[in-house]
Amino acid sequence: MFLSFRRIIRTGFINFWRNGFVSVSSVVVMTITLFVIGSLLFVNALLTASLELLQDKVDINAYFVIDAPLESIEEVKKKLELLDEVAVVRLTTREEALQRFEERHRHDAIEMQALRELGENPLLASLSIKAHDPAHYVRIDEFLRTDTSTLSSDGRSLLYNVNFNDNKAAIERLQQVIRGIELFGLMVSVTLIGVSIIIIFNTIRMAIYISREEIAVMRLVGASDMYIRGPFVIEGVMYGVISGIITLVAYYPLALWLGPATQSFFGNINLFTYYTTNFGMIFLTIMGTGIVLGAFSSFLAVKKHLRV
Repeated sequence: MFLSFRRIIRTGFINFWRNGFVSVSSVVVMTITLFVIGSLLFVNALLTASLELLQDKVDINAYFVIDAPLESIEEVKKKLELLDEVAVVRLTTREEALQRFEERHRHDAIEMQALRELGENPLLASLSIKAHDPAHYVRIDEFLRTDTSTLSSDGRSLLYNVNFNDNKAAIERLQQVIRGIELFGLMVSVTLIGVSIIIIFNTIRMAIYISREEIAVMRLVGASDMYIRGPFVIEGVMYGVISGIITLVAYYPLALWLGPATQSFFGNINLFTYYTTNFGMIFLTIMGTGIVLGAFSSFLAVKKHLRV
């Protein structure tokens, strides 16, 4: 068995080099396919970083009436932090809101004059609430409007306003973008996998046609199915391995060149850093996809057209 396995591998290598033009063509096409599939990893990383930036800017702000006790606001904050949907809750007191307003408008004489004429702090205390997922904001909004902690002792609501409706459009748009990206990535991946299988399938058919007389002789002398099929499967695996190596090597200068640009544009991701940090995952994805597609396509081609 070991001797047969060695002969299968050796024959696969011989077939690969003997069918030089066909092999080169297959490697080129497979490289393009793997490059596009691998590029989806980088695109997904960039889009995920962009979505994280957008998601970080989306929140709910709950404003409390001007006479709401600070203790009551802190109680609401503690209850919110216990919710699984909530990631972060930040409290801004009336004094902190006034300080920020003065800092922001210190060069605006009209705003500062109007504030002085009021004679008191007109700003409201608020809670800024961020969720783990945009879909969770509906649940948080319901909690703020129904929980008893947002009511005073006489049953009066302590909330002045919750700006969920103001941010609702942005939240829904963000959810649509996330779903659209996931669907697009799935469709592209399935399409490319199908194209790869068809390409390798037809390439192996050509290799079978070239070796048809040799295969006929092997059948006549009683060669096993595995012995006939094996070299073609090994040949398909070689397409995947060589194409994967070329693709991984090509990514290095490309990621190095695009790294500063992506960090400048997206702010929180450098494509080259992502490539080096996640090289293990990228390597397994590219090489694994190439080997599986090559072997699977070869197996199908041999099974269908040799009828072994």
